Amino acid sequence: MAALLQTNLPDLQLLSRGKVRDVYATSSPDHLLFVATDRISVYDIILNSGIPDKGKLLTSISLFWFEKLKHIIPNHLVTVNIDEMPNEVQQYREQLEGRTMLVRKAKIVPIEAIVRGYITGSAWAEYQKSQTVCGIPIPEKMVESQKFPTPIFTPSTKAEQGAHDENISPEKAAQLIGQDLFGRIQAASLQLYMAAAEYAESCGLILADTKFEFGLIPSTSVGQDELILVDEVLTPDSSRYWPRDQYEPGKGQPSFDKQYVRNALTAAGYRKGLESGPNGNGEGWGIDDTVIEGTRKRYKEAEQMLKSTHS
Repeated sequence: MAALLQTNLPDLQLLSRGKVRDVYATSSPDHLLFVATDRISVYDIILNSGIPDKGKLLTSISLFWFEKLKHIIPNHLVTVNIDEMPNEVQQYREQLEGRTMLVRKAKIVPIEAIVRGYITGSAWAEYQKSQTVCGIPIPEKMVESQKFPTPIFTPSTKAEQGAHDENISPEKAAQLIGQDLFGRIQAASLQLYMAAAEYAESCGLILADTKFEFGLIPSTSVGQDELILVDEVLTPDSSRYWPRDQYEPGKGQPSFDKQYVRNALTAAGYRKGLESGPNGNGEGWGIDDTVIEGTRKRYKEAEQMLKSTHS
């Protein structure tokens, strides 16, 4: 089974290729076509190897959460039914089936809204140095993977492709986008995380942290623009999922997310400064078949667990 690393839709205008998604214009001026490829990125680097069916799994999980959380905040999804998409899209059904969404155009808010329920990853690294996370003071004597007393909101910048996202303080984020919009995003993010974490736990999963992205669309009423959820939501690409029955604070946890690939890349010699490849000469980074299949199985298992009680 081959991974789809790049779409080829010559009759559509390609607007961007992101770390995972190819985005196209359509004949509808209010809509975009989002296509989830099988590309995978870690440390903000797109790897040479893809994960077969990953784009379909990401789309399936996003659709599940968009539906489950729509009572909290609206989202950009219009349809996943190719028959309901513009005519010029339908000719590419074979490439697009199961991995594409027609979405509303929105003005993207230029921060990533990260909510952390447990101390891990870059948060744990910072805490060990300064007892803070994104500049927020954190209680003493926490151990790796411990649950925070309450979830914390830790925004980051949205980096251009190939650059690293940068954790920033809530104060800095508020300066970037304005205090009112920041407050709306913080409140929505925490509410989304808490609802998702509660549901995930009922499925045997711990949602350790996640990243949301938001956009603004014109409001139907007079006043401020409407805030909506965009991009993907609560997938193993944007979230850390841990098996609840194996949870043990004080160490790193087994996971259903990209941490498995990060570990493999680190073991292969990746470090900052070698983003272009093992020899620093632009050859890029790949992963072996064992890691590819292991990642695919983890993503599939997460999807099955999340949807097991939802029929």
